[in-house]
Amino acid sequence: MPLAATAIAGRQLIPRPLLAVGIAFSLLPDLDGIAFLFQIPWDSPLSHRGLTHSFAFALICAALATLFAQRLKADRLRVFAFLAICMASHGILDAFTHRGGGVALLWPLDHSKFAFGFRPILTVPIQPKRLFSAEGVAVLQSELLWVWLPLTALVVLGRCLRAVLPWHWSALEAVLLAPPSQQRQALIAIKKPSKLNNPRKRSRGNKSMLP
Repeated sequence: MPLAATAIAGRQLIPRPLLAVGIAFSLLPDLDGIAFLFQIPWDSPLSHRGLTHSFAFALICAALATLFAQRLKADRLRVFAFLAICMASHGILDAFTHRGGGVALLWPLDHSKFAFGFRPILTVPIQPKRLFSAEGVAVLQSELLWVWLPLTALVVLGRCLRAVLPWHWSALEAVLLAPPSQQRQALIAIKKPSKLNNPRKRSRGNKSMLP
């Protein structure tokens, strides 16, 4: 998700330091895998796919990261939104995997672990022997089909929209990159292309005036 979002938005909106932290945030929820070593019960919030996979945990971590917004070379709102999406996407994708008892997406409001009815993504095996086997190849194919292919299509769609609506994208970039006190001025400074400035429109107009 961090790479796809950056490919769509561009390096201006998502600079390298922010992208690096976004990648780390997208992997961070699986640190709860240590719960297997301590044999923590599956229904505990501290178990694997527990509280670290929840939306609340993603929001809390993203909010804390805004304290380092200057080092990440982005404003606090951008840091919060990007990192929250990066971390929350991990839990959502896990809810599409075919094994496991679900994900505690709604913790602390609900400690139940949820899984979607459509679960086509194969779960990555923990054991190295299984990972480097035919099962590992099947998992890789599954992720390519159900994760990377849709993300690639999303990137292509986003880039196409940028090409079709250049003024709208420039206006959005100007607003997001400008300080809060200057956002309105930045938007006004961008001139929306008019029909009169379109060379094709002008040429058609000139032809209609010929005798």
